[in-house]
Amino acid sequence: QVQLVESGGGLVQPGGSLRLSCAASESSIFSIVRMGWYRQAPGKQRELVATITSGGSTNSVDSVKGRFTISRDNAKNIVYLQMNSLKPEDTAVYYCNADGRWVGGIQSFWGQGTQVAVSS
Repeated sequence: QVQLVESGGGLVQPGGSLRLSCAASESSIFSIVRMGWYRQAPGKQRELVATITSGGSTNSVDSVKGRFTISRDNAKNIVYLQMNSLKPEDTAVYYCNADGRWVGGIQSFWGQGTQVAVSS
């Protein structure tokens, strides 16, 4: 198993910034190949925000391009999400995700979620 511990959520005014962090526990079975962030707003489905592979390739949803930046410390298995120019519509619970490769294939792991609220 891989455990994910998130931090960095909170309340911020529109136009403000937050940085989320997610640390994956070490595993002798799983090799983390991709980490990322998803979010779920009240009454909506969980959606992808941004992902980053162990090779550094990134992907993000159009609504956050130019505002959010995902980065990763491979040595420590930590992924960061720098969120700038936050908007009220960014309000959601943000979940960290990690895909771990093992002899059985790929298994996905989730964090417990951290609340981000953007409001004046």
